[in-house]
Amino acid sequence: MKVIVYPHAMELGGSQINAVQIAGAVRDAGHEVLVVSEPGPLVARVRALGLPHFELPLERGRPSKRVVRALHALATSGGVDVVHGFEWPPAVEALTAATAGYATVATVMSMSVVPFFPKSVPLMVGTEQIAAAARAAGHARVTLLEPPVDTEQDHPGAVDTAGFRAEHGLDPHLPLVAVVSRLVPDLKLESLLASCAAVGALNATGTPVQLVIAGDGPARDQVAAAAAAADARAGRRVVVLAGELADPRPAYAAADVVVGMGSSALRGMAFGKPLVVVGEDGFSELLDESSADLFLRDGFFGLGPGSRGAGVPALAEALRVLVGSAEARVRLGEWGHKLVDSRFSLHRAAGIVLDEYAHALSHRPSRQVRALDAARTARGVLEYKVTRKLARWRGSHATDDANSKQQLAKLHERKPS
Repeated sequence: MKVIVYPHAMELGGSQINAVQIAGAVRDAGHEVLVVSEPGPLVARVRALGLPHFELPLERGRPSKRVVRALHALATSGGVDVVHGFEWPPAVEALTAATAGYATVATVMSMSVVPFFPKSVPLMVGTEQIAAAARAAGHARVTLLEPPVDTEQDHPGAVDTAGFRAEHGLDPHLPLVAVVSRLVPDLKLESLLASCAAVGALNATGTPVQLVIAGDGPARDQVAAAAAAADARAGRRVVVLAGELADPRPAYAAADVVVGMGSSALRGMAFGKPLVVVGEDGFSELLDESSADLFLRDGFFGLGPGSRGAGVPALAEALRVLVGSAEARVRLGEWGHKLVDSRFSLHRAAGIVLDEYAHALSHRPSRQVRALDAARTARGVLEYKVTRKLARWRGSHATDDANSKQQLAKLHERKPS
């Protein structure tokens, strides 16, 4: 089978890392895979895996007629069987170019599926909650594909830990909390600021602990200000901004506790670290046997108060439980590692993806169905772009609508605060 895998971006981030990992796993299963994408840091990872890469222009519209033409040409000349688009722009472009005769498959690892997403394209999503919403919205085929973790690369003992602490000036004797995240406003910033404040509060009240944040992005200045405030409250440096790491595994490995959401949370678990899941509207929750079912259904994210309340005090209390008990850290770390190994492995995900490829090839929608779906999607994209322009003019638009608090609130059936 010949496959094109098309990630929506190539900056460091969960969905696109998953796309590259799955491309490698499909190739390792004996298939021919081409990665099509814009330039970016993850292209180096594509090349390290030995996968061929076709570069798209970075500056382009989304969706793009140039990309549609490129996909059509690549599929026609290469005898491509399946084009697998990650997130909505690649899926829309792949559907539009599907006159080349290939089957189209899509994956959405965002927190929601945009309403104009092609309904005829087989869809894989990251949580049961999102899958149920997509089925209710009329998608023809929806399959659960939980964010995979390459457990051969991410595991306890995979990388050196002492070197990371020394490089970033972290105390080798103090408990270390790690956050690996893009520093962006949508869905990330609130928990980043809360993590800084919680660590500052813990130190000010007699619980020594330090925090490292690995990542970069447009909200860096706000995070840096929160880190400085935490340092001032503690009377010493307790928060370190490590910047973007091409390989963040040392940050996970060096940590005693991981704070995170989504794929980053799962990677922390793969390293055998206890986890505090964070979200929006003050959400935080210690992952343990009592909270696991919630996250396995809804994804590793949340909105509103958790079992300890909301905001910085709740997050600080969850961290205090773990920082104060080595036994709890070991027990929950081992339990989380087993959960990831059994349920979220890349090998398991590749099997699901290959099954979807086979189904897509044997159950292709008719040309008429594709054309009607493409027309409906085109209208939806146009309405989306007009709405965003109006919102931008008013100064109220989100930078990532599929990962906006409003979309998440719809899934949770309540209004965002």
